[in-house]
Amino acid sequence: MLIMPSRRQVLAGAAGLAALGSSTGAYAFAVEPGWRLAVTAYAPRPTNWPDGLKLRIAALADFHIGEPWMSLARVEEIVAATNALDPDLILLLGDYPGTRPVAVRRVPLADFARRVAALRAPLGVHAILGNHDWWDDAAAQANRRGPVEARRVLEAQGIPVLENAALRLMQDGRPFWLAGLADQEPFLPQGTRRSLADLPATLARVTDDAPVILLAHEPDIFPKVPGRVALTLAGHTHGGQVRILGYSPVTPSRYGQRYVYGHVVENGRHLIVSGGLGLSRIPVRFGVPPEIVLIDLGGRPAGAHA
Repeated sequence: MLIMPSRRQVLAGAAGLAALGSSTGAYAFAVEPGWRLAVTAYAPRPTNWPDGLKLRIAALADFHIGEPWMSLARVEEIVAATNALDPDLILLLGDYPGTRPVAVRRVPLADFARRVAALRAPLGVHAILGNHDWWDDAAAQANRRGPVEARRVLEAQGIPVLENAALRLMQDGRPFWLAGLADQEPFLPQGTRRSLADLPATLARVTDDAPVILLAHEPDIFPKVPGRVALTLAGHTHGGQVRILGYSPVTPSRYGQRYVYGHVVENGRHLIVSGGLGLSRIPVRFGVPPEIVLIDLGGRPAGAHA
């Protein structure tokens, strides 16, 4: 399925790179997307996360598997780097297939799933789906229902996919909930406002007062997330893919810069938006390198490095 960049996106990216010069443009095209891999660490302190409940989470968003920028070898590198961080829990935040024009050579999703099955964490690897997982599945688009291929191949490797579902997990004898929303923008054409995410039904599956971590591919749902949720994790935006002095010229969010990247705190509620790993629409990254997000809850913060 061909998803072309809009004229606005092309012009914004071209203008930004032209302003930075040709050598910087070459870096943004060739080096940052395919060679750099950052570990970006956060230590949020939600008021409703219990003292002493220490949990290390590694979150991986927006692989967009496809050559040349996200080959299977690159996935293996990301898996090894993630395992080396020794997380208690690994979360996959959606958008696994790549699309043209960025993914010049497609990679079978089943091969991708076999690589990420090597991720290791005591509390397991858990996933949600993103818009490209739906957009890339012709049968799901035609029938307006899943399960999409991305879900099938991940579950075949023993990785549960949460779509409006919640799991109760235990860490050091203390419970917490992992809740995952279905995608908010599953159907083409873009702008079709039929969301599959059911926030009330998902949280209704939480049956006690243990803290909740919510997974939502698109961060735009955050204003609706109640204070009951300790932490919301999202991807989708890629941090804008081009980020200059903390500003992203193009953002796939109706809120603009508000939820484009990083740790956001609003009215005591915490959101972390990953800059993701792969590329979409244009084959450029600048100022927001591919990243593994590392979150320490209830413990000492881990240093960020690239």
